[in-house]
Amino acid sequence: MEAINNTDRLSDPLMRSSPVLSSVDSSEDKPEFKVYKRRWFMLSVVCVLNIANAMIWMTFGPIADKAADFYNVSYDDVNWLSMIFMIVSIPFGLSASWLLDTMGLRASIVFGAWLNFIGSVVRALSGFDFIPPSVRYPLVLTGQGIAASSQPFVMFSPTKLAATWFREDQRATANMIASVSNPLGILVANVISPVLTPHKDDIYFTLLMYCIPAALAMLMATFGFCSSHPPTPPSSSAADVHEPFFQGLKKILQNQAYLVLAFSFGGGIALFSTISTLFEQILCPQGYSDMMVGIYGGIMIGVGLFGAAFAGAYVDKTKRFIETAKISYAFAALACIFLAVISQQPDQLILTGVASGILGFFAFALLPVCLELGVECTFPVAEGTSAGLLYMSGQVQGIAYIFIMQALGRPLSPTQENLQVCSNSTSTSTGAEPKDMTVSVLVFAGMASLAAIVLIIFFNTEYKRLKSEECRAADKILNFSGSSHAISPSQI
Repeated sequence: MEAINNTDRLSDPLMRSSPVLSSVDSSEDKPEFKVYKRRWFMLSVVCVLNIANAMIWMTFGPIADKAADFYNVSYDDVNWLSMIFMIVSIPFGLSASWLLDTMGLRASIVFGAWLNFIGSVVRALSGFDFIPPSVRYPLVLTGQGIAASSQPFVMFSPTKLAATWFREDQRATANMIASVSNPLGILVANVISPVLTPHKDDIYFTLLMYCIPAALAMLMATFGFCSSHPPTPPSSSAADVHEPFFQGLKKILQNQAYLVLAFSFGGGIALFSTISTLFEQILCPQGYSDMMVGIYGGIMIGVGLFGAAFAGAYVDKTKRFIETAKISYAFAALACIFLAVISQQPDQLILTGVASGILGFFAFALLPVCLELGVECTFPVAEGTSAGLLYMSGQVQGIAYIFIMQALGRPLSPTQENLQVCSNSTSTSTGAEPKDMTVSVLVFAGMASLAAIVLIIFFNTEYKRLKSEECRAADKILNFSGSSHAISPSQI
């Protein structure tokens, strides 16, 4: 009898659309694969936790001037309240990937939720009057550091959750929903922080309010996230035994396609972290208030959510991951250039908002697509490892980008001195002097363009997870036909 390889099976239309497969599924008493309604609650837990953690991360970005005055520190010191998330994520990143892939989702989510809650409480203490002024900044930095240590356990989990609990036609959508909840939290912080903090002395109230979502996420994770795996897997790839952690890590570091993806997608994460951290400092020298900065950040993320939703649904249906990623990155880079130029012009309220929205739409479309691509090009390496290293690449690059953009800041011109709304009477004494960020944002646009070019030219991969699932389906058809004689191998 002539042997039939997997390639022949996948290319044969009879194998891909045979009605035998449906007869196999309907004839079995117990389904081989199954999804459970509680997967949506677990997804909501991850979303709430991601939102709470991101709100803590970007609390001070849109109110950097008031934070500098309240804590009596410089703008660079305020930026450390954000950068500490990127720095702490690097040593904790491998630990989070290991915990996800060896101990499971529940251990990672519950541990991350408690760290995030404790960090929110510690930093809230810095706003009370009984805390000496000299202790306030070290205390808020400590709270930020504790919450930052939870971020890898939270942000690495969406890909694992999607692969473990959702069908193959729902994975990208589930990944999208859980992943974009992090920038959704940044959106909430961009909008709410300026509203809650009209004056520097209101920071204590803002920090207390931000404890509420952290507490809610902790309670939902502790008492609601009861299992790491469903009783029956949702797909054949979810039933596979993944590579051991260190063996998978070694394979990833030898995977050229993944390394290209890590550079480009990590660069995208870094650029978003950078602009989220420095947006107020970029715009305020041109006369844009904290409220306008919050609105622009809200537009970027709000429109970006639609972009991510569209991209997630599109690739779930078409499986065109590579094409979607390359087109999205090309337009995101063009939007970066547009924003870099227009943001340094005063009184461009509408165009700055338009540029922010275009950038958000295409940049956020990359999030679910690239996370799924990371799994596809490294399968059967565990999802937590592939997603974790992508985020770690973003954090490392983000630290470098923020330092570079700060270093490229120049003294304000006389025109900008008259326009700027950054400083007040206490800024000179604290060192919180605004800078002209024109060169910085042009370099920002150049880095986005470089990352896009590298992805478009050098990235290509086969879809290993999808191919494995198709081979399993083809084998199932052949095995059934061999036992029932419905279709003999000679007929295929």
